[in-house]
Amino acid sequence: MSQPQGALDDEVGPTPLTIGRRVRSLRQARGMTVAQLGEAIGRAASQISVIENGRRELRVSELRTLATALGATLDDLLDPEPPSRRDALELELQRVQEGPLFASLDLPRLAVRRSLPDEAIETVLALHAELVRLHERRASTPEEARRANTDLRGAQRERANYYPELEATARELLGAIGHGGGPLSHSAASSLARHLGFSVHYVHDLPVTTRSVTDGRHGRIYLPIRHDGGDRRVVLLQALATSVLGHDEPDGYAELLRQRVEANYLAAALMMPEDSAVELLVEAKAARELSVEDLRDAFSVSYEAAAHRFTNLATQHLGLPVHFLKVSASGVLSKAYENDDVRFPQDALGNVLGQRVCRQWSARQVFERDDRYGIYHQYTDKPNGTYWCTSAVQTDAGGDFSVSVGTQYAHSKWFRGRDTTTRRYSSCPDPGCCRYPAPELEDRWDEAARPSARINSSLLAATPSGSATGIDRVAVYEFLEQHAPEARP
Repeated sequence: MSQPQGALDDEVGPTPLTIGRRVRSLRQARGMTVAQLGEAIGRAASQISVIENGRRELRVSELRTLATALGATLDDLLDPEPPSRRDALELELQRVQEGPLFASLDLPRLAVRRSLPDEAIETVLALHAELVRLHERRASTPEEARRANTDLRGAQRERANYYPELEATARELLGAIGHGGGPLSHSAASSLARHLGFSVHYVHDLPVTTRSVTDGRHGRIYLPIRHDGGDRRVVLLQALATSVLGHDEPDGYAELLRQRVEANYLAAALMMPEDSAVELLVEAKAARELSVEDLRDAFSVSYEAAAHRFTNLATQHLGLPVHFLKVSASGVLSKAYENDDVRFPQDALGNVLGQRVCRQWSARQVFERDDRYGIYHQYTDKPNGTYWCTSAVQTDAGGDFSVSVGTQYAHSKWFRGRDTTTRRYSSCPDPGCCRYPAPELEDRWDEAARPSARINSSLLAATPSGSATGIDRVAVYEFLEQHAPEARP
């Protein structure tokens, strides 16, 4: 079998393990034992083994000492290419075993020993590649969308969800119409359209698959006459943003998604200008009164829009890592962003959209309250730390959904609602946390339950993993238990 392709596709340079493998290869080529190399650099043999197995990151000075002892150069040690075919196989096996697909199989890790034949590693890698292929074929169109969203979330994380070039464009446009700050009124949005050479027309027969239609030839923007109470400014500003940014017909879903994010960002920067919003947020942080609802009220926007805008500005201007998620009443995740290391649920290929979030998270607990439309605060102990979150339930044509913004416990001190005593524990993705019904309910209802599934119409919110229909059996069993004629009071 040839050397595995793409063994280091996700790497941009040497890793501790590739460096360790180069140290081992050079040591063996020079006929040195682990003890002899350790003696040459003043370290115990056990520490050399730790280095060669990639379990320690070395400083540059340590790398130079090792290179000298091995009669090599620093470049020799930092070469990211595996030193041998066997090393390439071992590195690829480690990458595979650390990935989400292998983790979803609930299999023990395969320890790499000298006695393990190359053929055995090749077989494991081939089986893994086939599983990946089957997963991708099973839902090729949703998978394309999910991959594009995963890539986009990574790009947003790298820039802390802040786009300075779009902020500058918004500032320039607002200055052109003499907007002095604060919320952007309907009349100001119309003035901006006129400044850009467009007239606005509200119609009854806008195509059902469109949010707006722009006639670039005649300088017209057609918008729907809305009956659902939606904010007309949003759709108008998004149409104007698309024109300002020169977006052409996208050539794929990734391009479509990028354009949508940029247009939405620019529209939000126009509705909630950076200077005014940052001034409000800085003052709120100084008073330890940060809240999404104050941003919402100050600029007369929806809670979801304010939450999105908060993530644009929180890290750049307040130094706060945050996360955002939008979740349906059934718990399915449709939008997500994080740069605070929160771990969203993911499928076997690492995609988060369409997955069902833990029942213990505030994004779902907010639906359990009597006052479900009020602002809800909660601390949640998760496997990688404690997080504070604020959530609110919103409603659109598709039904109820929750919008949540959260941060690590250490940063909760800046937020209103930090004094909440509500605290829950989540061990997800451990299946025992909330994915399975209580044993007594399963015994009682497993044979009797016959729920009828609501067909999932969203491309991105494809069926959550572990269920062919997307039905939450935990909720079904609890519902049946509560409404059963013989249910005890």
